[in-house]
Amino acid sequence: MVRWGDLGMLSLDHLAVAARDLDEGRAAVETALGVRLQPGGKHARFGTHNLLLGLEDGMYLEVIAIDLEGPGPEGARWFDLDRFDAAPKLQTWICRCDDLGDALVRYPQAGEPVSLARGDLRWRMAVPRDGRLPFGGVFPALMQWQGDAHPAERLTASGCALARLVVRHPEAGRLADLLGPDLRDDRVVFERGAAGLRAEISTPGGLRALE
Repeated sequence: MVRWGDLGMLSLDHLAVAARDLDEGRAAVETALGVRLQPGGKHARFGTHNLLLGLEDGMYLEVIAIDLEGPGPEGARWFDLDRFDAAPKLQTWICRCDDLGDALVRYPQAGEPVSLARGDLRWRMAVPRDGRLPFGGVFPALMQWQGDAHPAERLTASGCALARLVVRHPEAGRLADLLGPDLRDDRVVFERGAAGLRAEISTPGGLRALE
């Protein structure tokens, strides 16, 4: 198990739960955490839509699924949603940075920068051409917000906070060493095991988990 203490170039921004459809994702997350999700929006570039949950410390959680009523994307969808066909699960953790271009010089495996917008929100995100993040999908998605607007500021307080994010992979040590110089957050731990994520979240009903 590896931990770090101080904030670095990468900062935790939000968590993404993948679902085959939003109703299924809503039910799973609301049951697991005991709180209600809030409306999100659509992402025309990738043909997806989401629901949101505000977390403390400027973070949030999204449930994301393919928008069957919207147009299909030109390429692969983010978060590997084109191949997702399972019960809702914690699929991706997303880290923000001040300069995505600089981050991609260091982490070219994170994907190619894509400019995105929803309402007055503007951001750039690195997305692999095939939609699959490295390390079996547990490498973080990298992004950069443009402007001062951020979704977390617009969400009603839920009383929830991320207590710990466990990133599991057979080569957890190598992943930890790769990200260690830039990601320094006591909440993030790396453990050896089958690739997957586990978020331990403090809620009004006690500590709950999403996997």
